[in-house]
Amino acid sequence: MSGSYWEPKYEAMPRERLRELQTYRLKNTLVSVYENVPFYKKRLDDCGVNPYKFTNLDDVVMIPFTTKDDLRDNYPFGLFARPMNDIVRIHSSSGTTGNPTVVSYTKNDITMWGNLIARGLYSTGVRSSDIIQNSYGYGLFTGGLGLHYGAELLGATVIPVSGGLTERQLKIMQDYSSTVLCCTPSYALFIAEVGSEQGIDFKNLPLKIGIFGAEPWTEEMRLEIEARLFIDAIDIYGLSEIIGPGVSCECIEKKGLHIAEDHFYTEIIDPATGKNLSVGNQGEIVFTSLTKEAMPLLRYRSRDLSELNDSTCICGRTHARMKKPMGRTDDMLIIRGVNVFPSQIEEVLMKIKEIEPHYLIVVGRENYLDTIELWVEVSEDVFAERINDLEKFESAIESKLYSAVGISIDVKLKEPKTIKRSEGKAKRVVDKRKGEVI
Repeated sequence: MSGSYWEPKYEAMPRERLRELQTYRLKNTLVSVYENVPFYKKRLDDCGVNPYKFTNLDDVVMIPFTTKDDLRDNYPFGLFARPMNDIVRIHSSSGTTGNPTVVSYTKNDITMWGNLIARGLYSTGVRSSDIIQNSYGYGLFTGGLGLHYGAELLGATVIPVSGGLTERQLKIMQDYSSTVLCCTPSYALFIAEVGSEQGIDFKNLPLKIGIFGAEPWTEEMRLEIEARLFIDAIDIYGLSEIIGPGVSCECIEKKGLHIAEDHFYTEIIDPATGKNLSVGNQGEIVFTSLTKEAMPLLRYRSRDLSELNDSTCICGRTHARMKKPMGRTDDMLIIRGVNVFPSQIEEVLMKIKEIEPHYLIVVGRENYLDTIELWVEVSEDVFAERINDLEKFESAIESKLYSAVGISIDVKLKEPKTIKRSEGKAKRVVDKRKGEVI
């Protein structure tokens, strides 16, 4: 370690040298999956990629994408590239829409993962003297254990509180002098809300940094969290299928999330055509494992929408940065032929100071036409003072939304604390067209 880098050899590596390293590591990965994963052996044979002769990183586009359906089709262990006696941990998704997606780790994978988390935390200003309150869920979800191992490797004190039990979270935060909070951004807002109700003055607490991820969140929500908790709110990104949190993380400059490009080769594609897009264009982000042993994936479609910037950051790191994901391709709502992302709505709402940062989008269909309502809470003061003007206030919000989104959204103002809070990933949309219920 030196200066502001956890691993200066890699984090500030010249991009030409980085590309050489990626090519070398990708060739090793291709050989590994070719020799150990029948699914990938057939894929590589079919597309004509010879892993033993792989020398050009640009040839990666010849390889077909891997999707979540491929993981489900090979459930549970069909994509493992190591025998079970080399596997030291398994994580998986909830499997609410069929078989869960299963991911595995060797001992080296766990060490590498922890090192990536430590690298990310260090870039945000977290040091060994910090006390980290880890409020991500532990268990099959990768968030809790992923952050835990990296924070310990960094040398910080870790409180493995997990999610939920918000009053206990607040007591621990005060009594144990937590300096770093790790959780979803929506849960951070809930912690702030409950703390405020208890009369806690967050600016007098040692808390200084929040590491928030696991769901899309806007710059406007960042400002809201920072104002309520008096902290720097930092974005961390990952996906279980690739490794978990730590694929990318913001530094203290907050100018995009630094991707660990020495471990993950990254592309941006047009989600409709699958064609690669140049740096600076928005599209779906695709990851290829470069160092994962147990279950490396080739060209995995994340479904997250972002864009890349490969210029050197102010902090000096040379790895490409991804813009905060604006949402997921599978989160996009098509309302009367218009594409709508929840993040677009959130961006408008967070600029209206009279409302609370809690909302629900309700989509339905009446007389063969799509309908969309937005339920949003107003603050107690506003609700009491302006109860007779709520219709006018609703119309004003509807006008702002129409300007931003391009369709009419029926706004329903709700009393404070009537929209269900989340202690994990927030549920922002109920689509009655799909049979979902509120």
